[in-house]
Amino acid sequence: MFIATFAFAAALFVQDADQTTPDAEQAPAAAPVLRLDTVERPAASDDIVLQSAGQYVGYHRVIGDLRNSPIESGDDLDMAMDSLSSYLADERLARAWLAYASLVAEQNPQYLDDVREVADYYGTAAAISGLLNDPAYATAFRHADDASETVLDVIDEDSGEIRILGEQYRQAAYDLQRAAWAQRVARDREARLASLSQSGDRPLPLSMEVFNTSFVGGEDGLGAASSEIQSLAAVSGPPRLPQPTTNLSLEADLPYEPDRVRIGRILSIAALRAIDDDSAYTDQAVAQLLSDPLARRCLSWARVNMAQCIAAGHFKYEDSFCIAQHLLIDVSDCLQAGQGER
Repeated sequence: MFIATFAFAAALFVQDADQTTPDAEQAPAAAPVLRLDTVERPAASDDIVLQSAGQYVGYHRVIGDLRNSPIESGDDLDMAMDSLSSYLADERLARAWLAYASLVAEQNPQYLDDVREVADYYGTAAAISGLLNDPAYATAFRHADDASETVLDVIDEDSGEIRILGEQYRQAAYDLQRAAWAQRVARDREARLASLSQSGDRPLPLSMEVFNTSFVGGEDGLGAASSEIQSLAAVSGPPRLPQPTTNLSLEADLPYEPDRVRIGRILSIAALRAIDDDSAYTDQAVAQLLSDPLARRCLSWARVNMAQCIAAGHFKYEDSFCIAQHLLIDVSDCLQAGQGER
C-alpha cells in the first residue's frame, strides 16, 4: 500500500513539475550524455557496481577473443570452456551483467534528474525504500522509457553477440569431426568435470579502465568513452555504451515483451546511485538488487547442463557442442530481457 501511494504521489509531483515549467517543455530535449561518474565515490575500487561492470567488460573481451581464435587442439577447447565457465559460478555473470546495464541506464541524465527530484521532495529514505521494495516502480518516472530503451538495446545486442559465438562453436563441432585429434576418445572427462567444479575459484579478468572512465560532453554533445571500451567494441562488438541519440526507439517486431521487473531492477540500481546517499543502507540496497534470482537460477542450470554434457561426451569434438549450447546459447537466453524466455 505504501509503495502504491508513494508511486502515485511521485507521479503527481512530476506532473505538477511539468505544468509549472512550460519553458522547459518547449526546449529541445538534450541528448543523453554517457556517464560512468554520475555519483562521486571515495574510492571507485570499493564500488560494487563498477567492480562488477569491469568484470562484464572482461567477459566480453573473452567473447571477442574466442570469436577470432581458431580451434586447433583440445587445449583450445579446454581454454574456452574454463574461461567461460568461470563466469557462471557464484552469480558472477548475473551480477556483472546487471551492473553494466545499470551504468548504461545512467547515460540518461533526465531520468536521473527525475529520481533526484522525487528523492528531494519525499526524502531519501522514502525513495530508497520505494526503489528497493518495488523495482518496477523505477519504470514509472517520466523519462524512464528512454532509459529502458537504451538498456534494452544493449541487452539485446549483447545477447545476440553471445549467441553468434555459440552458433560458431556449434558449427565447429561438426567441422572438427574431420580432425584426427578431435575424433579420438576423450579420456579427460574427470579432469574436465573437476575443472568445471573449481571454476568459481578462478579469478576473473577485470577492466581497471572502467574505474577511471569519465564521460564528458564535448562540442558535439557526445560522450568520450574510455580507450578500453572503444578498443573492445572494435574487436568484439559489445559491450559498448550506445552512442547518444535523440531518437531512442525499440524495433517494433520484438519477439517478446520486455520483462519490466528485470528492467526495473536495472533502473533502480542507477536510481539509487543517482540519489547519492552515502549510507550503508543504500549500498545494501544496490547489492540486493544486483542479485537477480531469475538470472542466477537460469545460469546455474546452464552450468549443471554443461557438466552433464561433458560427462556424457565420448569425443573431444563434442566439447565444442557442449560449449556452444550451454556456455553460450543458454547463457544468451538467460541474459535476454524478455518474459517467458527462461
